[in-house]
Amino acid sequence: MTEPIRVLMISGEYPPMEGGVADFTAIVSEKLHARGAQVHVLTSHAAQDAREAESAQVHAVMDDWGFGPLVRKMRELIADVRPDVVNIQYQTAAYGMHPAINLLPRFFPQIPVVVTFHDLRVPYLLPKAGPLRRWVNLDLARSADAVIVTNAQDRAELAQVAGIRRLEAIPIGSNISYHLPEGYDRAVWRGQWGVSQRMILLSFFGFLNDTKGAIELIEAVKVLRDDGMDVSLMMIGGAVSSSNASNQPYYDRVMSTITDLGLADDIFWTGYSPSHEVSAAFRSSDICVLPFADGASFRRGSLMAALTHGVAIISTYPEVPVPEIVDRENMYLVPPADVAALVRAIRSLAMDAGLREKLGSGASELSRLFDWDGIADRTLALYSRVLAERSRPLQTSGS
Repeated sequence: MTEPIRVLMISGEYPPMEGGVADFTAIVSEKLHARGAQVHVLTSHAAQDAREAESAQVHAVMDDWGFGPLVRKMRELIADVRPDVVNIQYQTAAYGMHPAINLLPRFFPQIPVVVTFHDLRVPYLLPKAGPLRRWVNLDLARSADAVIVTNAQDRAELAQVAGIRRLEAIPIGSNISYHLPEGYDRAVWRGQWGVSQRMILLSFFGFLNDTKGAIELIEAVKVLRDDGMDVSLMMIGGAVSSSNASNQPYYDRVMSTITDLGLADDIFWTGYSPSHEVSAAFRSSDICVLPFADGASFRRGSLMAALTHGVAIISTYPEVPVPEIVDRENMYLVPPADVAALVRAIRSLAMDAGLREKLGSGASELSRLFDWDGIADRTLALYSRVLAERSRPLQTSGS
């Protein structure tokens, strides 16, 4: 009987920490366990209250992701867990912007390492350290046995990089499943927020940062209200990730913009909520607006959640072609950083219930491409290919 594969996940965040990578790591670990894998997770001490689960053994011990603490803990886990493969869930901010995690494959060359890049567009590791940031990211990609990217943009970028052994595109799924509260009533839920059935309720989902286009959306709301449209904006979920306080200045700018434009009574926040309440919020809104500065992308968990909930979505043109995204079929696309275009799109959808319904149906259909079971199957298959490659004997010139 074949022994189950032993997987060591490394993630800077894990539930109950708030963040897309935290949710992704928990869900994919559960799915891998369901397929027979033994999963351990090395994560930050802030996740010490992680629920005990059969799907993964969580080692929430990292107060510091620097070289010394990381190497010491990895030595312990390699001895105790004997992982067959290590999968780094990579997002720089979740590791305190420390480059030690980038060099982990070089510290432990005896262990196969797969890295999942959740976002290549990461904050600076050090002030004005753009070249260093790029170098350590590419060094991680080259030194790993395999690289997983979650979207077409990152695949296109890394495909141009020499020295990457294996590059695989595996999407993320929605970290919020579509599950409405028992007895859900749209009018009741809107009423508790002071939103009438006649009002156009816009929604925005995801933690704030300067790539999300929240300020442009707020400015668009101001234009629409000044033009006489009865419109409100609901900010679903938390505002700043618990693992990335560097986005606090952008949150402060958002709040200042709301105050300066006199929109405090027209924009409200649900706060971090259980998944069934997030589902209710999505389904209670008329249009979800996600005006990403760098274009719609399947690396965006907020976009995946909106698709899953079958809501009409306004987003921005992708930076590189994404054949699955079809303008006016499953999303309404506008140029990034264009408040006037955003206003026109919102006004157009507000006046056309039929188009909103069409876009919602298209979004639901598109979401079926990002099933978690398929994601787990492809991830497990990649692990197997990496292990097979490692076990293959070296060829000599005389063979």
